[in-house]
Amino acid sequence: MLTRGQQCGYPCGLTRREFVWEMGGGFTGVALASLLAGSGFFTRHASGSVIPDPLAPKAGHFPPKAKACIFLMMNGGPSQVDTFDYKPELQKHAGKTLPPDKNYINSGGRRVGFLTPNWRDFHPGGQSGLLISDYFPRLRAHADKLAVIRACHADSHAHGSALVQMNTGMPLIGRPSLGAWVSYGLGSENDSLPAHVVILDKRGGPISGQPNWSSGFMPATYQGTLFRPAGSPVLDLAGPAHLDRGTQRNQLDLLGELNALHLEERSGGSELAARIQTYELAYRMQAEAPEAVDLDEESAEMKEFYGVGKSPTDEFGRNCLVARRLVERGVRFVQLYSGGGHLEETWDAHESIEKNHGQHGAEIDQPIAALLGDLEQRGLLDETLVVWGGEFGRMPFSEGKGAPGRNHNPYGFSMWMAGAGVKGGISYGETDEFGFEAAVDPVHVHDIHATILHLMGMDHELLTYFHQGRKESLTDVHGKVIDGILS
Repeated sequence: MLTRGQQCGYPCGLTRREFVWEMGGGFTGVALASLLAGSGFFTRHASGSVIPDPLAPKAGHFPPKAKACIFLMMNGGPSQVDTFDYKPELQKHAGKTLPPDKNYINSGGRRVGFLTPNWRDFHPGGQSGLLISDYFPRLRAHADKLAVIRACHADSHAHGSALVQMNTGMPLIGRPSLGAWVSYGLGSENDSLPAHVVILDKRGGPISGQPNWSSGFMPATYQGTLFRPAGSPVLDLAGPAHLDRGTQRNQLDLLGELNALHLEERSGGSELAARIQTYELAYRMQAEAPEAVDLDEESAEMKEFYGVGKSPTDEFGRNCLVARRLVERGVRFVQLYSGGGHLEETWDAHESIEKNHGQHGAEIDQPIAALLGDLEQRGLLDETLVVWGGEFGRMPFSEGKGAPGRNHNPYGFSMWMAGAGVKGGISYGETDEFGFEAAVDPVHVHDIHATILHLMGMDHELLTYFHQGRKESLTDVHGKVIDGILS
């Protein structure tokens, strides 16, 4: 019996020919099917059976609210009690220990200190009066757009596995990322750009690296493509200087025909399939990808709006502006990382919340506020879902007497969504009085993923991929849509 994915025309490797085709790797797996389909390759070389274009636009299970998603990933784990979850009880109980009935894993065996109040004040924002800390004064002006989810929880206290879970649903590597599932389920609206783009922090990538945007057991077509926000978005993308576009196109057509015939006649051609994909996507991206990241097309006022060209907002401001330009051009899923490398280079505030969150908050506050305002002004916020969060939160207590940092906390933390299909100016769920663990309407990572897919028109239980005798899904057997935040 065919899975729903097969019935919908999703490639699942039912024949040797399809298997070989699917095994293409590298960042450039994105374009093969649409390019070859357009040239008639599948008709000529598939013995009468047409392999579907994996990135052709597809209808979801129901009408979507969002056409695209921008995921703002705060690598390292921001502190919920210092950002979006104000807990006055921490002031009352400052200097005391967490009650003994609160069970937790002390990540890294670090010192356990005393309950510590928020390091910066909280103030209401917008007409809703949503409380947001002074780490984000500009974002506070957009409080009426935000649905803050205050009772998130995850399964791992370690960065590597927690990041992988936030990105793939499971704390073990090897599964497709959220962006890969979106690409698989909906395809792309632009055959010259990847459906799934990732922009890292210049300080480095997340712990565990590429599995965070991998296609896992799906074809490499669906994995994330790493973009640089300035210059050539992908290194070595430009074509040979001595060839014009027409000549290059003719050469690639001939090479593609020869490679396709070779691939059809021989098994085990994954490297050749990958090479075809690389040539074709690179050719298409040579024209459109540099234009997509070319901020010279933006006005000086717009760049200033995002904080481009000034410290400390320049880098993340560029990334946010590029993200807007990408979703304008039909890219389905864009993930931006704030924080890269190790410890204080990320939101991993073991040494000092004030020092760490003061730095990273100042880097992202204006750019994110600008992104929300810009999307709204362009009429794009109604069809774009914006998600903010890290892999976990932080403990409500310090790491020792007089220590200003906080340790990892997967038991209760905050995320927010804004844009298409989301109620603005609300909070959903509650942690306990100390901000330690989810207490009212808890929201697991699976629920976050189920909700994102729902807003993009997909049922997380029906979006499946057949792998090793089992219908796999992003949320496995878990997850429920967070109805309380939907408009």
